[in-house]
Amino acid sequence: MTVYTFKRNLALSFVLTLVILVGTAFVSTPTLQAAAEAVESDVQASSFNAPLICFAAAIAFAFGAIGAAIAIAKVGAAAMGAISERPEIASNALIFVALAEGLVVFGFITALMILGKV
Repeated sequence: MTVYTFKRNLALSFVLTLVILVGTAFVSTPTLQAAAEAVESDVQASSFNAPLICFAAAIAFAFGAIGAAIAIAKVGAAAMGAISERPEIASNALIFVALAEGLVVFGFITALMILGKV
């Protein structure tokens, strides 16, 4: 795979992800509006705010997942190289990979906190 092909595939995946996120936000708007009208809360969810709140939660989770993917790619490659030279450090290398997974958890918690406002 050439660098040009990789960049094209990466750009295409970002565009498709964005289209899916926006489409999901606008498809789920009637359900969110009905839920917002049924439950009285501090935040007044209008027809414009509900999709934006859902989109903000999706972006928070997506950035956490993308950041974790980049971190795991870099740390995982370095860990496999280090393990191939010194197999006794395998447990230490896996700990660093697990630390990178924590980014997904932070993104998920942030998304849940944002959705708690709906």
